[in-house]
Amino acid sequence: MRTVLRRILTCGIVIGSLIAAAPAGYAQTTGADCVDRAVPVTVSERRLDLAVPQEVLRRSGFDRFGAKFERQLCAIRTKHAASAFIRAEGDSLWRAAVDRVQGRGPAGGDLTRADDRPLYWARLALTKALRQWKPRFTLPEADRTGLINAMETSSRGQDTVNFPPGLKRVMVSGFDPFQLDGDIRRSNPSGATALALDGVIIKTPTGPAIVQTAMFPVLWGPFEAGTVERTFLSQMPKLTMFTTVSQGRVGRIDIERYNGRWHTGLDNDNLTRATTIPIPSGIPTVTPQPEFVPTTLPYEKILAATTGRFPVFDNTSVTEIPAGATTPVVSPTGPTPGSTARAGGGGSYLSNEIAYRTTLLRDALKLKVPGGHVHTPVLQFAPDNTTAITDPTFEQNRVDIVAQVKKILEAALS
Repeated sequence: MRTVLRRILTCGIVIGSLIAAAPAGYAQTTGADCVDRAVPVTVSERRLDLAVPQEVLRRSGFDRFGAKFERQLCAIRTKHAASAFIRAEGDSLWRAAVDRVQGRGPAGGDLTRADDRPLYWARLALTKALRQWKPRFTLPEADRTGLINAMETSSRGQDTVNFPPGLKRVMVSGFDPFQLDGDIRRSNPSGATALALDGVIIKTPTGPAIVQTAMFPVLWGPFEAGTVERTFLSQMPKLTMFTTVSQGRVGRIDIERYNGRWHTGLDNDNLTRATTIPIPSGIPTVTPQPEFVPTTLPYEKILAATTGRFPVFDNTSVTEIPAGATTPVVSPTGPTPGSTARAGGGGSYLSNEIAYRTTLLRDALKLKVPGGHVHTPVLQFAPDNTTAITDPTFEQNRVDIVAQVKKILEAALS
């Protein structure tokens, strides 16, 4: 269904051919001779050299993206050519990840197709190359940052969400793996869900619905710059439903009733926050900014349906500072009048933040569209697996979580 993505993928192939022919904007090169390995990279990009990421890339065939990207990058000799090339390569990576998960084309290795991790680590190989690139032309740091941001958004499907006419429209988001210093092997079932459901048709009693998806980083900076709102803004007035998805608690699924204004914790670059969630200028919002924003997902329908092996909860708990108080407390039944948010039902991390931002945007646009957040179970390895990057238990857990999220969407749309 993603006509736009197919066109861009074709564009990427054409750009590769152009580089081989070395037209204006490109130069012949014999290898990755334009990368300065001494240039500092991000914490996330430094993890790329560890054994597990390299194994994930090798066993999925996604190690091909980094080496090819560096070679082609070295041939570029104008900023205009760089911009076109980088967007096409980002879109190509996103489409390759979606196709791999959904069973199109060769698997590229023995790692199960359903795995979300090849996309994450391959993207970091490309942004690392861009950060260390020594171009043949003057490239101010602001322009380099813009190119890296273009790679981030295009390789996450954020700027190519495209709904065909005549179908109900459902938008779903997922996240990168996180807490990688605790276990570098980690996967994120919400990311796997986004890859598995992109372009999928769901039957409803009133006609078919198409799901379109996008991924988001576990990083504070892009959120504060408005990446969530920019992705959802143009689509939200036309949506039938939306849900953000992330990994939550062990052994359960939560439909988060309230999303809080506070954010805190270490992101994937080991940066921290402990402030209210800022809304970028130019983004529609509600004034004054509310401490809590509720879900409008039909949680009663979802809880009443049989969706899979994991129990599903309507989570109404929040952490707040009650009106007139100074100490945070847990309120199990939701926010009390005049309180100040310290955590939504989904906590105070980026999962709560994406839910807060999208539901606040919904209210700012004065829409009645059902929307909220689904927290999946933690994706666990087999108890005796402490080193291998995959195992049958891990793979079955992923399959079951993805299938249950799809069932939840079906129940909500019924």
